[in-house]
Amino acid sequence: MISMMERIGLTAHQWLYEKTDGRIGTSVGGRPMLLLRHVGRKTGQPRTSALLYVREADDYAVIASKGGDPKHPGWFHNLTANSNVEIQIGRERIPVRARVAEGDERARIWAKANEVKKGGYDVYQTRTDRKIP
Repeated sequence: MISMMERIGLTAHQWLYEKTDGRIGTSVGGRPMLLLRHVGRKTGQPRTSALLYVREADDYAVIASKGGDPKHPGWFHNLTANSNVEIQIGRERIPVRARVAEGDERARIWAKANEVKKGGYDVYQTRTDRKIP
């Protein structure tokens, strides 16, 4: 449940990242950002989401927090329906296969992402009963 101002800022950031083909937008406030390119599970239409990410070994990890909303973000449902997606970091586009981290791997990713977000994901988790993936 992010504020309207945060939503506007994120929308503007994504627009800039896409329109400059990654020349601008690789970070927000020093936090690394990627573009997740996926397909809508209901519409079949291409979708793009700008997301904070962290590295876990050779993998890229994102958190489906939606600001602590009780529902998963739409992009998460799209990835569960079709896990073959593309990420863009800067100008580089990388095909990836999405999956949900569990156990120790999830704990490591959560800790890294929470450090980058300065405790924000822990705050989001307190806002919802769902276990944020």
